[in-house]
Amino acid sequence: MITIRKPLSFSEIGRKDNQEDYLYPKQYGVDTRVFILCDGMGGHDNGEVASMTAGKALGDYLSSCSSIDIPTFETGLAKAYDALDNIDTNSLKKPGTTMTCLCLNDDNYLVAHIGDSRIYHIRPSLYNPETKRGGILYQSSDHSLVNDLLKAGEITEEEARDFPQKNVITRAMQPHLPKRYKADVYMFDDIQSGDYFFLCCDGILEQLSNEMLCEILANKKTSDEQKLEAIKSICDGKTRDNYTCWLLPIDKVQIYSDTELSHVIQADAEETQSIEVKPVITSKPKRKLLPSLLNQLQLKLNVRPALKSNNKALQNLILWCIIIATAILLTLTIYFLFKK
Repeated sequence: MITIRKPLSFSEIGRKDNQEDYLYPKQYGVDTRVFILCDGMGGHDNGEVASMTAGKALGDYLSSCSSIDIPTFETGLAKAYDALDNIDTNSLKKPGTTMTCLCLNDDNYLVAHIGDSRIYHIRPSLYNPETKRGGILYQSSDHSLVNDLLKAGEITEEEARDFPQKNVITRAMQPHLPKRYKADVYMFDDIQSGDYFFLCCDGILEQLSNEMLCEILANKKTSDEQKLEAIKSICDGKTRDNYTCWLLPIDKVQIYSDTELSHVIQADAEETQSIEVKPVITSKPKRKLLPSLLNQLQLKLNVRPALKSNNKALQNLILWCIIIATAILLTLTIYFLFKK
């Protein structure tokens, strides 16, 4: 059995005109087993309606189930997509939302996400305060253009921090999609008393780094409420986007299941900052120029991004500039190859 202490959350508007984030459920306590965070897409019609519609439909279905496995989750996700179809206004800018979900069963837990809202499973006992490393057991892999480029080795982690198109996501929940995007869904049973789950939108990540998060949660002198307040204070007054999160502290764990599940690889406090189910390339490999350009062009043209921005004209300008620059570099590369 997995029991939790009091669930904690906040949802702030930031510098935006309206709040497009949604937390499920609205009424919760230590017996709550399903937690969802959705971030409506800025610049699209009714982002706040999309996040609420998808989050509530998914949450209501999962909360009605006695136990949640991957097929059960996928059924709930289909119902959430159906609910989005029902609110479609047939506008050019379809409403859309990201989705993160945590489900606690008696002997395991399920995590799922679509988009760039993030889920962390943190074990403070693995955090090394001297090296400021370790502690993250699981971190969801963002469905975003910048993360795709990072994993492909096209940019480094340093370049990713200031990447101009960080707001481009490659998966989102929207109504009447020709093909509905699937969620990354995993089940694990590596969970201990003292662990934390942290679900957050990308607005939180504008200011909060992995190192900051682990350091805050590993502080033995602060209560859960003080930890949440420390996270919030980092974002207050500085975050442009809405910023919303769940902080879920694990109280007691007693697991008897022998079901084979995915195993979370524990982070080594001395060697690595985090372990992800989908590892991200952390160094820039040596590469040939021509394949690199072709890969970038393929990513730009084939990835179907859902854009989270209020300035469509600027997005189009940036995209055309990238395509033109890539075409010029490709032409020059082919010229010099034939010249040789």
